Amino acid sequence: MARSGVPAIGSVDELMELLHAHHAGPDAPGRDLGLRTAALLRRSHPYDKELQVAGLLHGLEGLPAASGAEAAGALRALLGDRVAGLLGGGAAAADAEVLHQAAQAGRAAGPDAGVVEDWRPVLELVAAGAYQL
Repeated sequence: MARSGVPAIGSVDELMELLHAHHAGPDAPGRDLGLRTAALLRRSHPYDKELQVAGLLHGLEGLPAASGAEAAGALRALLGDRVAGLLGGGAAAADAEVLHQAAQAGRAAGPDAGVVEDWRPVLELVAAGAYQL
């Protein structure tokens, strides 16, 4: 359980299920926002995988939480404090601004941002702590 009482997401497989569910079905406005945001961050900050993962999960529907802080708590044990802080509003101001700008840019239609499964290896490495700054 996350500290807020919201069940923690305990594995990359569980998180991938949420991502696949979010990106399945008919096109909805903003459905690919996380993919576009993560793709933009991959280009602008290629070595910052935690920031990219936060972009992927930014605004993800289906997290077992009602607020960004609760979603961050549900993901903290799996993805670490920095990703949780970026999602829950507890990040450094510069990081939060970069994420916000990428999300704003991601709202515009752009080039293909790939598919959810492209992000599994990055999620697994972030979950393993391989990219902690």
